[in-house]
Amino acid sequence: MRIVYQNVVWLLIFVAYNYLCLADHRDVITVGALFDNEDAESRLVLESAIKTTNTMQQNLHYVLQTRVLSNSDTFKCCKLVCNMTQQDSGMAGIFGPGSATASASIQSVCSNLEIPYIQTHWRPLGYFSEKHTMVSFYPSPELLSHGLAVIVKNLQWRSFVVLYEDDEGLVRLQEILKLQSFDKRDNVIVRQLGPGSDNRPLLKEIRALGENRIILDCATENIIEFLRQAKEVKLMDTSYYNYFLTSLDAHTLDFSVLRSSANITTIRIVDPESEDFQRAFSNWQQYADLNYRKPLLLQPYSIRTKTALIHDAVEMFIDSVNALHVTDPIRPASLFCEDDQKWEGGFRTSSFMKVKVNPFGVSGPISFDSSGRRTNFTLYVVEGVRENVVARWNAHDPDVLTFMRSENDSYDALVKNMQKGVLIVSSRLGPPYLMERKPRYEGEILTGNARYEGFSMDLIDAIAGILGFKYEFRLAQDGKYGNYDPATKSWNGLIKDLLDRKADLAICDLSITHQRREVVDFSMPFMRLGISILYKKAEEKDVNMFAFLAPFSTEIWIYTATLYLAVSVILYFVARMAPGDWENPHPCDRHPDELENIWDLKNSLWLTLGSIMTQGCDILPKGISSRMASSMWWFFSLIMTSSYTANLAAFLTMERLEPSIESAEALSKQTKIKYGTVEGGATQAFFRESNYSTFQRMWTSMIQARPSVFEKNNADGVKRVQTTKNRMYAFLMESSQIEYEIETKCDLKQVGNWLDSKGYGIAMPIDYPYRSAINTAILKLQEDSKLIELKDKWWKKMRDEPSCPSIRSSEKSSSELALANVGGVFLVLGIGVSVAFVLAILEFLWNVRNVSVEEHVTYFEALKIESMFALNVWITKKRTKPKIPESNFSHDDSKSIGHSILHGAGSFLHLNILSKIGTPARD
Repeated sequence: MRIVYQNVVWLLIFVAYNYLCLADHRDVITVGALFDNEDAESRLVLESAIKTTNTMQQNLHYVLQTRVLSNSDTFKCCKLVCNMTQQDSGMAGIFGPGSATASASIQSVCSNLEIPYIQTHWRPLGYFSEKHTMVSFYPSPELLSHGLAVIVKNLQWRSFVVLYEDDEGLVRLQEILKLQSFDKRDNVIVRQLGPGSDNRPLLKEIRALGENRIILDCATENIIEFLRQAKEVKLMDTSYYNYFLTSLDAHTLDFSVLRSSANITTIRIVDPESEDFQRAFSNWQQYADLNYRKPLLLQPYSIRTKTALIHDAVEMFIDSVNALHVTDPIRPASLFCEDDQKWEGGFRTSSFMKVKVNPFGVSGPISFDSSGRRTNFTLYVVEGVRENVVARWNAHDPDVLTFMRSENDSYDALVKNMQKGVLIVSSRLGPPYLMERKPRYEGEILTGNARYEGFSMDLIDAIAGILGFKYEFRLAQDGKYGNYDPATKSWNGLIKDLLDRKADLAICDLSITHQRREVVDFSMPFMRLGISILYKKAEEKDVNMFAFLAPFSTEIWIYTATLYLAVSVILYFVARMAPGDWENPHPCDRHPDELENIWDLKNSLWLTLGSIMTQGCDILPKGISSRMASSMWWFFSLIMTSSYTANLAAFLTMERLEPSIESAEALSKQTKIKYGTVEGGATQAFFRESNYSTFQRMWTSMIQARPSVFEKNNADGVKRVQTTKNRMYAFLMESSQIEYEIETKCDLKQVGNWLDSKGYGIAMPIDYPYRSAINTAILKLQEDSKLIELKDKWWKKMRDEPSCPSIRSSEKSSSELALANVGGVFLVLGIGVSVAFVLAILEFLWNVRNVSVEEHVTYFEALKIESMFALNVWITKKRTKPKIPESNFSHDDSKSIGHSILHGAGSFLHLNILSKIGTPARD
């Protein structure tokens, strides 16, 4: 037991001897650290680095002295630093505080004594000089400001609000403010936060301006409170509010406490996922566990930038002192601020640090310029959660922002964020785009989106099906599309809802115009169309099959028919009295015993009829008086026929003389037909702002018309076209809506081609984050022909009224005559030919009677013989007397009393005179 005690005593003596001997031979390097307040995290990093260094080396022993500056009194700060430098061990370097006022005083003292002053906070550019001993591990103010500007430029914000807390923040943001002139941003608003903690009045002003993009530069500890106040004034309630925080420690905050869907973008220079950071973080945890009674709760993403910079600064300072101590020992000396003494090794140490490069810093690779400004650092752009690094900016390539994820990854992240909330869709009632749905069964209660139906509803539903988001339809309060009122300097309708942040999207038959495009964004067009003319078809009159009789009045037709008969009778008697119309029947016999006159009543009727029909006749009168009578009839026929032809042509073209239009050019050149548009719509704006002469003339005519030609909506315009008498009103509207109206309103038609070409799009706030996703969904629907199917569904299938049958095929040229217009002529022809056929049958039967009498055969035998002959179409010659079979011949020459009476009647009517002329007498 005694031996054991002896060994323990000798061991303790040996350890004490070695420790005391080694301690006496090591040079002491005292390092000072000044804090604005008790900063346990920074103190832990300093102590851990110095403790590790003292354990690993035998030549130098580092001692840490820390002081807390209770206030920003520059005199007390300078006195405190001077007291530290007067110690026997002196000061090899001082790590300065974050206060700008105190830092400037301490820098002055250190530069005067040539003691290295190591800064880990932002300092303005004017504080750097090659003659100073200050080395700043904080990014160079000039490069940091440029990096912030590059990030904002890539955010593609056309307008934004810049909020800064103090003058230092305004200096940091100077490059961002220059974007207004470089990128022609005409709406950059700069405001300073108030001196107190209540920023609600300023935030309400921003909301009234309609801005939803804010760049905030303030102390990290004030960010959450500022955002909480922004949420109270409804500047963070939707996803199209965007915040860009310039604080390098904003990533340490927990934004989930705000419970907001606003987009928050932060930056940092530390990568908690890097190996260098993880290794240093592990050392900090081990040191805290061994040396702190109450362990510090350290988390990688909660480590502040200052902590990481202090770690890099103390390690680089120790490495520099160790390296210089090998060649020329570094021995700090006691210095008095009142004297002109300077530390010989101080300037050498700071100069060595400026040229030294550390590629393995916790805050990334480290290098400096000759003035001590850090020129090598990386800005990581973070959206939303801390791990979501979307881009990276490096000071070595200052004009380039490198994106960290592919387009597909960006799209997936965008859609995922889109699915978190409920999008508000603003619209207006108007078929077929949005209509109130009727209950399908009795007692059905319609709520939410189920209250509406239509093309707009189906389109949003199809887009939501692709992207997976939820939506809620709401109607615009005033029911208007959205137009700018110069008097009130405000927008109305759907555009107002978007500007007032009452809706995320707006969809209906909303045209994409340049004026609207200045205040809102649009998706790619989901429907192409143009302005066209809605006009009423000509009224169809009752069909009159005997319209060919219309050129003459009934009296004229009666007088003409009477004259026809009278003149024919007069010509018959005149021809019998005129000697010239009695002719020799046998031209070879110069002294005939008998003369004949061909002008019986039948030939007289034929001559007058052929004359008035302008067809002429095969026989003509030869007597002077008969020719005189015929000439007068011909003159009468000439006048009457020509008058009939002229009047018939005028009658058939009468409908084409009614007011009609075929194009906008024709509409603008006439003054009878009035025309108008929807009041305050895109069509009205098109004519109002057009520089084309035709459209300017039309606009002038519209605004001068009394009563007003403008209507509140399309439905009123369509009704006015239908009800205006004599087709004296035309309505200018989009071609797609015209197609919808004429599908079931068969009395309307579209006139002319499109006057312009435009499209309907989904409106959304400017710089809306989900615009690209919505465009992709619309493009997919277009490629899959879903848009065509939706249009066919709501334009044709889902209609309560029946569609007009063959709308296009039934429209005929106004120069064509239909069968109904000339049907009477066909009827007259049919009746005339039928009467002629009946007369032919009667003549045939009468001839059969004559044959039966003359040939002494029965009537039926003669009928059989004549019928067989008539049906034999190959015979073209006829015997003067029919061939009667002998068996049928009768020698009975007696005639009945009935036959004698019929024969006498035939002789009286002269029906057999011509047949007897030139026929030889039968034996």
